[in-house]
Amino acid sequence: MLIRSLTRRRTGRSGQPQVRVRRSRLRSAITAALVTGLTVLVPLPTPVSAGETRQARQVAYVTNLNGNTVSVIDVAGNTTIATIPVGLGPTGVAASPGGTRVFVVNQGSRTVSVIDTATNGVIATIPVGVTPFNVAITPGGTRAYVTNLGSDNVSVIDTATNTVIATIPVGNAPRGVAFSPGGTRAYVTNRSDDNVSVIDTATNTVIATIPAGDGPSEVAVTPGGTRAYVTNQTSGDVTVIDTATNTVITTIPTGASPTGVAVTLGGTRAYVANFNSGTVSVINTATDTVEATLGAGVNPDYVAIANVP
Repeated sequence: MLIRSLTRRRTGRSGQPQVRVRRSRLRSAITAALVTGLTVLVPLPTPVSAGETRQARQVAYVTNLNGNTVSVIDVAGNTTIATIPVGLGPTGVAASPGGTRVFVVNQGSRTVSVIDTATNGVIATIPVGVTPFNVAITPGGTRAYVTNLGSDNVSVIDTATNTVIATIPVGNAPRGVAFSPGGTRAYVTNRSDDNVSVIDTATNTVIATIPAGDGPSEVAVTPGGTRAYVTNQTSGDVTVIDTATNTVITTIPTGASPTGVAVTLGGTRAYVANFNSGTVSVINTATDTVEATLGAGVNPDYVAIANVP
């Protein structure tokens, strides 16, 4: 069975990157951006003629859960430029730091599809665990970590060889995964155990297990690496973790069924999508309090932060 969103009651999935804009435009941007599909934005080099300067263009890769495809969207033109067949039930998606590869998790196939962004073709299919759900790439781009909901572990992929080099046991029903800025630690939410596993990426072992709220969903780490914010979908709050001590600092009430979370590039705010409330909670990371609650679309699910020219 394909799992769209793991709640105590099975619910549907939707989600689209959130874009950071000027404060006067913030509410409308968040409302417009939280729509169906898991998406990653990839900067790609544009073809150039002799004497011209090569510039990057942004392309969005959107997983289509029931279509078993990935839609490729040219952001500048807001046009779909390709549709790529992948495995069964694609969910999580992540791009390499250089933008040359996109990794797509296929829930039903128990695989990861690797897309070459130059050709928009699948160049490798990698077997992973049972019911893979999400994927994140290390800051250096050398490894991809895939959470496997059904087998309670994390598959570590060598992105140079597209092979699994380690399988890390974690808690029950691992879902979200995020890295510290230096890539030395991976934080994995274990939904059924109500905790977070901290992985040392040098040894690929769990070095700490931190209690969270009820039904932890996703996790985001501040740019400075000092805090991790964990959404707890069932208890309706966010757990704030001190990454130096691997202890819980505080718990912040949000809207109903918080799922996606992202921290601004400056690290001053965390944006939390509240799936059942149809809102976004804005957390001030200096005080760890909700300073604003913004309206969004129906069932907002995932959030991403980007600079907008």
